[in-house]
Amino acid sequence: MSPPNHIHHAIDYIEIPVTDLARAKRFYGEVFGWRFNDYGDQYVGIRRPGGGRDEESGGFRPVESVTPGGVLLILFSDDLDASLAAVRAAGAGVTAEPFEFPGGRRFHFHDPDGHELAVWTPASE
Repeated sequence: MSPPNHIHHAIDYIEIPVTDLARAKRFYGEVFGWRFNDYGDQYVGIRRPGGGRDEESGGFRPVESVTPGGVLLILFSDDLDASLAAVRAAGAGVTAEPFEFPGGRRFHFHDPDGHELAVWTPASE
């Protein structure tokens, strides 16, 4: 049986390799309002939205270099235009302007380490 707040076979935690922990915290904190738990200079936990200090949904793992690509992390937004503006204000490179897909709209961007991420919102009714 799964512990509370964990769903069997659901994405439970993600680690994002970064070359600069402080820069990653600054970027994701400014753009998405994420909060963090620091574990010295070797790891930063990403706090689960609405959760307590001990509830984390991911972390930043320091590495010497990043090879962009791989898994596409998709974030949800209640206000896609505001999320896009925050990403641009933080200096991130938008790689796909907002576009429609069945059920919603989304855009793609690169974070400071070159990872591609997307942000989506449901279609207007």
